[in-house]
Amino acid sequence: MELTRLGTGIGWRPEIADAVETLDGVDWVEAVAENICEDHLPEPLARLRARGVTVVPHGVSLGLGGADRPDPVRLAGLAARAELLGAPLVSEHVAFVRAGGPLTGSAGLEAGHLLPVPRTWDALAVLCENVRIAQDSLPVPLALENIAALIAWPGEELTEGQFLAELVERTGVRLLIDVANLHTNHVNLGEDPARALDELPVEAVAYVHVAGGTQVDGVWHDTHAHPVTAPVLKVLAELRKRVDPPGVLLERDDDFPPAAELAGELDAIRATLAAGPAVPRPAPRAARPAGPATLAPGGRDRVAGAQETLLRSLVAGAPAPEEFDADRLGVQSRALAAKRAGVVAKLVPDLVEILGDGFRAAFLAYAAARPMSGGYRRDALAFAEHLLVAGEPADDAARRRLTHWWEDRAGARPTPRAAKLLRAARSLVSARGEVAS
Repeated sequence: MELTRLGTGIGWRPEIADAVETLDGVDWVEAVAENICEDHLPEPLARLRARGVTVVPHGVSLGLGGADRPDPVRLAGLAARAELLGAPLVSEHVAFVRAGGPLTGSAGLEAGHLLPVPRTWDALAVLCENVRIAQDSLPVPLALENIAALIAWPGEELTEGQFLAELVERTGVRLLIDVANLHTNHVNLGEDPARALDELPVEAVAYVHVAGGTQVDGVWHDTHAHPVTAPVLKVLAELRKRVDPPGVLLERDDDFPPAAELAGELDAIRATLAAGPAVPRPAPRAARPAGPATLAPGGRDRVAGAQETLLRSLVAGAPAPEEFDADRLGVQSRALAAKRAGVVAKLVPDLVEILGDGFRAAFLAYAAARPMSGGYRRDALAFAEHLLVAGEPADDAARRRLTHWWEDRAGARPTPRAAKLLRAARSLVSARGEVAS
């Protein structure tokens, strides 16, 4: 399996685009695929490409670990971005991001986040089928990333290393190993990073992610908004003992520091790699448990039902599934709602400006039992609609502004329900005005 040598890179984000162009020794960048148009590049990325800098698209929405087969439209979009960038490979995640729908006969649910796949033979077989579909649809090789988890599935049949090793053996997919996520799972789930690395086919590693996080009340949050810590670099050093990775990348998604601090983190990564052995030691090949080679009858339906039950408890206020840690599910649920609030605030700052200091509390209350059914912009629109139906905000001027904001975005031809809502909102504003006068 010939792997492209990438070198040392950094995650490209619009907020640090200028800094990335000035950093020394950046061999390549990774860009979130869904943040790039299919037919043209942002000017800073185009300049990097013109300089010969490799750009790898990193997908976050395929949900290859979900029970549904991959969406052909999403796959086509990822393929188009790979071709636009002239990328040597693309990457995604071993995760599910949605549940429900036709397989369970219920409304679809969106997590808005990467959630762990149960490490069972059923889930592995579903994932492998989905990966093969994706591989057939993409013009370049695919690499899949291990994710950080706050929760563990009960009754798992494989360790993370065993699960990923089976995935590689059955599909030939490459691996994107996130050492920060291995550290996260060590703190949150008690999993040994060294054992996971020993169980992995390290020759399949396409590249590595390094990122920062923070620990709160004994739970590690993989924030990508904090500096890289010594324990994460220690896991990188453990990986380096086993393989000289073709590429290593620093991720940062929020609270961006000055360019000098980014450069310092890149230097720490380079120093960790340089301290590794001249010839990495061969990884031991631990025996793996035997399992079915193909998807058992009803396997996809079983995975669908389990994932929907879990997601409904996380985003729709349903009870915690049996045998899950209810307290840890609560942590995950609050983290998902907080992420939704943060992304919506970032995408539509004018909505935050209208609601002022009350935005976050109002959104978290809304999100507690109302799952996403589309993207974040649709989520913002649904939140505004929810407030207007409830007669909020109480301030007449703010409500009038929110009504106009919602009207401007509901579409030129609002649905009958939207038109009814709009009339009700206008009537309430008008009635309040008459009372005031």
